[in-house]
Amino acid sequence: MLIKGGINICGVPLGVISLESYFPKPDGHIKHPASFDFPIMYKTVKGATIDRLIRERDPELLKPFIEAAQELEREGVKAITGSCGFLALHQQALADAVDIPVFMSSLIQVPLVSRMLKSDQKVGVVVANSEALSMDHLVGVGIADEPLVVAGMQHQPQFAEVILRGDSNDLDMLVFEQELTVVVAQMLRENPEVGAIVLECTDLSHFAPKLQQRFGLPVFDLTSLTRMVAAAVERKIA
Repeated sequence: MLIKGGINICGVPLGVISLESYFPKPDGHIKHPASFDFPIMYKTVKGATIDRLIRERDPELLKPFIEAAQELEREGVKAITGSCGFLALHQQALADAVDIPVFMSSLIQVPLVSRMLKSDQKVGVVVANSEALSMDHLVGVGIADEPLVVAGMQHQPQFAEVILRGDSNDLDMLVFEQELTVVVAQMLRENPEVGAIVLECTDLSHFAPKLQQRFGLPVFDLTSLTRMVAAAVERKIA
């Protein structure tokens, strides 16, 4: 049997373009590789902070992001994602830069989730900073015309201090859960037509099971999307 070569590392279905951040990444986070039952390869873009990507929208980041994607492809990964949902801004540019599937944000699954719901229901999206989410991000992943309700974490004190501003690298997970629960509960109270939740922010994935249990709605995030793509690009023979 002939096995094709040409790659450096074999058997790695997923590569992750990683921002540079040093707060904890608990189980369920895309940067917590033990969350998955398949290997993942990471490429950190030095100097690419959350603030530069989300608040500044620094255009100088695109070139190193593209270089990271191309390096991951050369190493042998079969699909590429990213460590922050706001990479939605660069979805098409990164997809065009390589010859393997690219899904830079969990937002890319919003049309799929929306098609699962009733015509009068909406997808509730929880983002790191709703004030920074622009039409460019939505267009980037093809969801500009989807019926959405968007809630942001930017006004939650610990989230803003640790994740958005990087003033500290330590997280109180109980406080984190409480902050997220407040945001989701308010979104659902004000928008009872929400039929499913998509977590844009990769830092929220750890809480997806608890959110699903507490609010009784399907919860989609980058972790669930990553598992689906990994299964598609490296099918296992039963």
